[in-house]
Amino acid sequence: MRSPRPVVGITCYVEPISRGDWVEQRSAALPVGYLDHIHRAGGIAVMLPPRIDADPAMAREVLSRLDAVIVAGGADVEPFRYGEHPHPSVQPGRPDRDGWELALVGAAIDSDLPLLGICRGMQVMAVQAGAQLEQHLPDRVGHEEHSPHLGAYSSHPVTVVAHTRLSELLDTSLVVPTYHHQAVRCDSLAGTAYRPAAWHPDGTLEAMEDPLAVFRIGVQWHPEVGSDPRLFDALVLAARGSMTR
Repeated sequence: MRSPRPVVGITCYVEPISRGDWVEQRSAALPVGYLDHIHRAGGIAVMLPPRIDADPAMAREVLSRLDAVIVAGGADVEPFRYGEHPHPSVQPGRPDRDGWELALVGAAIDSDLPLLGICRGMQVMAVQAGAQLEQHLPDRVGHEEHSPHLGAYSSHPVTVVAHTRLSELLDTSLVVPTYHHQAVRCDSLAGTAYRPAAWHPDGTLEAMEDPLAVFRIGVQWHPEVGSDPRLFDALVLAARGSMTR
C-alpha cells in the first residue's frame, strides 16, 4: 500500500492575471517551479493565498492541516514591520502577504512544522524574529550582482557555513539563481534563534537556519528556478517526519 504523501503549503500572490478572453482577472498566482519541485520530491503542493484578515488563530488552523510550509519569494516586506522608514527603492507594500506570512511563520515555529523561506520568505522569517533588513544592497556592496537585470534571474556564488544543517544538505560552494535587492542584516540576528548558514563573497547573508528546529531554513536565492532539488527533497523528508509526530 502506498504511503501517504506529505502536504506542503506554499504562499503566493493574489494578482490581476490576463489569459485568453479574461483580462486582469484576480487570481492566485505562484511560479510553477515551486509546485514542480515539491511534486517531484514526493509531496503534494497546495497554494496558500494571502488573507488581509489573517491572524495567528487562522494561521494555526491552516497549518494544522499541513506537513510543511514554504514562504515564497515576492515583493519587499513593508519597512514599518521592522521599525524603519522606506528607502526610495522599496516596492509598494503588500500588507495582505506580510500579515498572512508573518502569522504563518509564527504558527509554524510554535508547532515546529518544517519551514523553508525563499528570498522574501527568508526576510519574512527574520522580521518575524525581530531582525531588520538591508533595504537596498547596492548602497552597501557597490554593485548589482544580486539582481543585475530587471525581471530576469542571474547567478552568483555562495559559501555554505561548515557544521550547519545546510552544509549537510548542500555543497560547501555553490552557484545559485538570484534576484533580490534586499537582504537580512546579519548583525540583527543576534538574540534570535537563527544562525548564519551561507554567505556571498561581498558579505551578504545568503542563508540562515534555526539549529534546534526540525527543519527551519531560509535562503536568499531562488532554488525553485534551478535544477538542484536537494532543499526541496530535504523539506519533503522533514514533512514526512512531521506526519508521524
